[in-house]
Amino acid sequence: MATHKSMPFFVNRKDIVFVKSSKSTPQEVLLLSTMDNDPTLEYIGQTIQVYKSNDLESPKDPVAVIKEALSKVLVFYYPLAGMLKRHKNDGRLRLYCNAGAGVPFLEASANCKLSSLHYLDCLDIAVTKKLVFDRPDDEIDVTRFSCGGFTIGMGMSHSVCDGFGAAQFYRALAELASGKSEPTVNPVWERNRLLVTTPEEPKSLVDKAFLATSRHIPPSDVVHEFYNISSESIKRLKKALRANESGENYTSFEILAAYVARAKFRSLEMNLDGYTVLSFTANIRNHLSPHIPDGYYGNAFFEPRMIMIGKNLSEGPLLKVVKMIANSKKKAITTESIMTLLRNMEWFIEKKVKSRVARGWTFFTDWRNLNLIEEVDFGWGASVNMIPLPFDVHGFIDLCVFMTPCRMDSLMKGGMRVFVSLPRACMAKFKEEMDVLKRGEVNNLI
Repeated sequence: MATHKSMPFFVNRKDIVFVKSSKSTPQEVLLLSTMDNDPTLEYIGQTIQVYKSNDLESPKDPVAVIKEALSKVLVFYYPLAGMLKRHKNDGRLRLYCNAGAGVPFLEASANCKLSSLHYLDCLDIAVTKKLVFDRPDDEIDVTRFSCGGFTIGMGMSHSVCDGFGAAQFYRALAELASGKSEPTVNPVWERNRLLVTTPEEPKSLVDKAFLATSRHIPPSDVVHEFYNISSESIKRLKKALRANESGENYTSFEILAAYVARAKFRSLEMNLDGYTVLSFTANIRNHLSPHIPDGYYGNAFFEPRMIMIGKNLSEGPLLKVVKMIANSKKKAITTESIMTLLRNMEWFIEKKVKSRVARGWTFFTDWRNLNLIEEVDFGWGASVNMIPLPFDVHGFIDLCVFMTPCRMDSLMKGGMRVFVSLPRACMAKFKEEMDVLKRGEVNNLI
């Protein structure tokens, strides 16, 4: 695992200002979808985009450019300046949009070069968090560095936007910063498309009493780290799998999700006779009939779930786990299966319980599909790195994020990063498991 020694650096923050829409916007109360109302999504997801200095051009100050673009994009995305509240009577979320509301904006400067922080690549999260501020609402932070580079921190309510929705907003912000008068994709609210009123009690995959346990859960001391997986390591594992499956091809996501799930299970020292659940996100925008319109930025994802005995995950052939994930991805996501999911969510909302459990669960999300590192340009070239910040969801340790590597690391071209959160006592064991892949010792894994 690539690591960089944390170095003290000073971030000088100015006072928070509220950036308002450059034009008048509606004053209204917006309802959210059943999926948006899922209590497990009620948090602010934070990311940091890293932009190095552009030696060929001298554009305007990034703070001024982004602040102006924010005021323009809020004409189209004015709900993001609204106030989100659960109604005291029915417990449903409502978004209160006020014409004079704004989005918190923080300008800051750091007394070092981005290169001295390795462009935040695998940097200590405690250091990285200095580049954002914690607020219970959406926010934008821009921090200049002495080299001329800068970072953009963004906090978005997951109740209002999923990953694709947040990426859509971020692209729109960049487009308006680059001089366009309106976004290429205009935002669509229409949360009624994923709204149901008839609850349906979900069928349980497994009794919670039979889920695998660990003496490390619930965790008292959680650490968050990135692990770099080179393209060569991925190719070796794919080749070994093809040799044992008569030429069957599996995606990088499928094989690495299986490998990481096993490494996590072993590092947590979970009981082998307990059940474990693997899950991942799948975009449903094109699976409903009629389709969700382009521009919809609310939550619109499915979570295929697989259950298996811990012994099979930890000690069985890795190929079986890969096949299980691949087969789950191939299953048709139909309009009916999506509506069943929504009815299940409605049942959880009415019962005021969270639908997920932390114990025995590993949840994967693939941010490479968002294409935010290479495609979004505010006038200084594409981003060179993107960092997710940990948030208090799923007990911290269930979520694994697959990401594009930092573009400043030439050795990682074509590779992948995985962001993991584990109890401190388990991280060393996780690294040992991942290092087996790095060393190319794959033949005994299949």
